[in-house]
Amino acid sequence: MHQYLFYIGDFPIRSYGVVISLSILLATGVGYFLAKVDGRGYEKHVPDLGIYCGIAGLLGARLWDVFFFDWDYYQHHLTEILNVWQGGMAIQGGVFLGVLVGILYSRKHKLDTIHFMDVAAPAIVLGQALGRCANLLNGDAFGAPTGSSFGILYPDTTLAHHTYGAQPLWPAEIWEGQLDIVIFALLLIFRARGHARGQCFALYVMLYSLVRFALEYLRGDYTEKYLGLFTSAQMTSLGFGLVALCFFLWLGLRKEAIPTKSEEEPHERKKARRKK
Repeated sequence: MHQYLFYIGDFPIRSYGVVISLSILLATGVGYFLAKVDGRGYEKHVPDLGIYCGIAGLLGARLWDVFFFDWDYYQHHLTEILNVWQGGMAIQGGVFLGVLVGILYSRKHKLDTIHFMDVAAPAIVLGQALGRCANLLNGDAFGAPTGSSFGILYPDTTLAHHTYGAQPLWPAEIWEGQLDIVIFALLLIFRARGHARGQCFALYVMLYSLVRFALEYLRGDYTEKYLGLFTSAQMTSLGFGLVALCFFLWLGLRKEAIPTKSEEEPHERKKARRKK
């Protein structure tokens, strides 16, 4: 892991910030491609959304971690709240505030908000996958000790090493990034089929919540359990996942499936021939 890529004078260029920035740029690029393929002209809004939602996502991720996951520490260290390079970014908060800003933007510009969320869902989870590479390089979002020779050994400058020393830890952030790529592929496959408006985004929330809930059993950074059962991340994952499941089923029952673009084209040609 390389926390510092190089220095400009005494100013360090951290791998965490570079990779997070790249993840936002690449997710925006994929979102642009998906919106262009969708054919509604929404791609012209994607660069602005990438900036607004990216900034909102970073802010939401940090504040969610500070106030929901680690307030016992930060209430006594207020000056460290913005020290994101120390670790402490909760993806649930990032997605929540980023999506909220995206919804407000879509409504302001009179876009089909629900449809746009479906289009953007694969790009969002791809950005999350790349973001986990930043966690690995920074030595945060780490796993618990494996109790065997299997696992990751972090450098002594990382939070993981300060917490557990030279013990092999579960590669929780690596596996989450890999599973996010699987979710990305599944969402693309789902988008290629007819589905109700909103179902793709609901599926994204369901699948990610399931992955995060399961991997929390291997995490070693936040181990406090509420009611002796679940961590704070598991509680939020369970809540978001169940709500998304209900919406997924409800949307599927109340709406007819949206035809794919390939299914729409023959229908449009038939209508055009009738008009002639």
